[in-house]
Amino acid sequence: MFNEDALLQEINFKAIRSSGSGGQHVNKVSSKVELTFNLMESFVFSEEQKERLQKKLQHRLTKEHILILQCDESRSQHKNKELVIKRFLELIRVGLIIPKKRIPTKIPKAVIRKRLKNKRNLSDKKANRKKPDID
Repeated sequence: MFNEDALLQEINFKAIRSSGSGGQHVNKVSSKVELTFNLMESFVFSEEQKERLQKKLQHRLTKEHILILQCDESRSQHKNKELVIKRFLELIRVGLIIPKKRIPTKIPKAVIRKRLKNKRNLSDKKANRKKPDID
C-alpha cells in the first residue's frame, strides 16, 4: 500500500507549549507536538493516491495542501509524538481505502407478488367499507 518508514521521513515535527491550566510546569515545558505533512511534495504516494487523499482529507488540508495535526493529551512530549504519528498513519490508511462499488440487487419476483397481493387485499378491504351501489 505505502512505505511507512519513507512516509515518516517526510513528516516535520514542532514542539510547542500546551495551552490551558497546569501551573508552573506548563509555562516552561513544550510538550505539545505539531505534525506537518505536505501532501503534494510527497514521494511516497502516486498521483492517483495523492488525488484520493486530497479528496478524502480536503477539510483537514490547508490551501497549500499541508496536513497539520496536533497532540497535547499527555504531559510527555515523546508520548504525544507517538500518539500524533499513530493518528496520522491511521488517517492515511483510511484515506487510501478504495470503496467497493455497490451492485444493486434485483427484487425477487415473490416479493413483488406479495406486495401486489397485499395492495389488492387492502384495496378490497377499503372497497367493502363503502355503501353498496343499488341500481
